[in-house]
Amino acid sequence: MKLIDGKKISSEIKEELKKEIVFLKTKDIVPTLVIVQVGNNQASNVYVRNKIKLSNELGANTSLLHFDEDVTEEHLLQEIKNLNEDDTVNGILVQLPLPKHIDENKIIEHISPIKDVDCFHLENVGKLWTAKNKYDGLLPCTPAGIIELLKRSDIQIAGKNVVILGRSNIVGKPMAALFLLENATPTICHSKTQNIKEVCSKADILIISIGQAKFITKDYVSSHMDVIDVDMDRDENNKLCGGADFENIKDIVNSISPVPGGVGPMTIVMLMKNLITVCKIQNKIS
Repeated sequence: MKLIDGKKISSEIKEELKKEIVFLKTKDIVPTLVIVQVGNNQASNVYVRNKIKLSNELGANTSLLHFDEDVTEEHLLQEIKNLNEDDTVNGILVQLPLPKHIDENKIIEHISPIKDVDCFHLENVGKLWTAKNKYDGLLPCTPAGIIELLKRSDIQIAGKNVVILGRSNIVGKPMAALFLLENATPTICHSKTQNIKEVCSKADILIISIGQAKFITKDYVSSHMDVIDVDMDRDENNKLCGGADFENIKDIVNSISPVPGGVGPMTIVMLMKNLITVCKIQNKIS
């Protein structure tokens, strides 16, 4: 079994991004991101701190615009409009989830597509799905990180059968789009999929984003399979784990990403890569 090391690979990408930011600074350009956060969700607080920490490490400029839980949707929309019109801001990220009285989709759709570093705006989603062959636009962070994990682990993608467990707008659906661009053959499974064990066992690459701890056992996998585990859950001992029963399948599969230390570190570096991309586009730098 080969371990797909997200920490190591994300560190390689960080060094590449540092060099790009140094280059931009020679032109008096500093990639600038504003994170919009509402309320005091503990998980969100951790994610935001990690994003700001990495931004500082890379030499970018990231600030937090924080609002109380009871902020109105109208006020939030006005603040996003202001950020859209601010030429000193390259990227905007609204930290999800938002309080129930705020329409997340409405907020996302009001972010300028060229500042949408999460790649959630319908315009960016549409560009991804209608792209042919090479695509150099904004990429959804977690799926893009997974592609990098596979490529930098010397795992062939083209021509492979890929099974994606989960059909979310953040992972499952955009993941399928990226695999199509890589000339793989993706299949998306979900709660209504029949014979799911059989479908999974035939995969060359298995992507787990199902939201259930240790769901994937040895009955789902095979010796030629490469497994990427997106999930982050807690097991019966309150220990961090993924959607794969790691100890149960690690000696069966060809390779597997661990939890933690697999996909997680990749998502945040791909966010920073998107920030650099939008910064270059806005400043007309190829």
